Amino acid sequence: MNPADDSPLAPLPEDWERALAVVAHPDDAEYGIASAAALWTSQGKHIAYVLATHGEAGIDSLSPEECARVREAEERAGASMVGVEEVEFLDHPDGTIEYGLPLRRDLAAAIRRHRPEILLTINHRDTFGGRALNMADHRHVGLALLDAVRDAANRWVFPDAGEPWSGVRMVAVNASPSPTHATDVTGFLDLGIASLCAHRRYLEHIGQSPEEVDAMLRGFAETAGARLGVDHAVAFEVFDF
Repeated sequence: MNPADDSPLAPLPEDWERALAVVAHPDDAEYGIASAAALWTSQGKHIAYVLATHGEAGIDSLSPEECARVREAEERAGASMVGVEEVEFLDHPDGTIEYGLPLRRDLAAAIRRHRPEILLTINHRDTFGGRALNMADHRHVGLALLDAVRDAANRWVFPDAGEPWSGVRMVAVNASPSPTHATDVTGFLDLGIASLCAHRRYLEHIGQSPEEVDAMLRGFAETAGARLGVDHAVAFEVFDF
């Protein structure tokens, strides 16, 4: 999100009951989506997470097998803190996810299994704004998810991947450099911060302390909140379907 842009953001619609967050790695959803998930689960909405990888390449001092075990456990713990109990891991390779038909098929199948009205993901753009380059896994998963919405709705696309689902109304993309909407998470930000702090081994590996996590997420939420007219918010770029 461009901090120089202070134009107002529209409230994200909340007249729905089921959402699915689809991201590449353990910890991706916790940089913003988790705070919104905490709000929504408190309202009785159903939120599930699907991760394309097990995060097995995320901590180079651990073998991929051990890293996957650690990061899966941290993801489930963090998700539980915001009321998300359904967490799935697909088997795409961490760090080398490819955009293509296998990924689109797996994401279409996930949409058909979970039957969400809203899909949530993180930034698929080339950058996070300016010259901050986004990584390939994020770009490929986000783009494939946008395409998988239509795939999931078409009976004759991936016909072996479950019964079609055409009920997705929108895809809401967190951490986009061009947000259009935001969700008021005032009173729920601390849960989102705790959800990210649950990724203790990973945060230690990248050298990010709990205090730094708190300051970072609070800063993001205050910036988005100012554009929504509330204390704390999570911003999204919304694509309608």
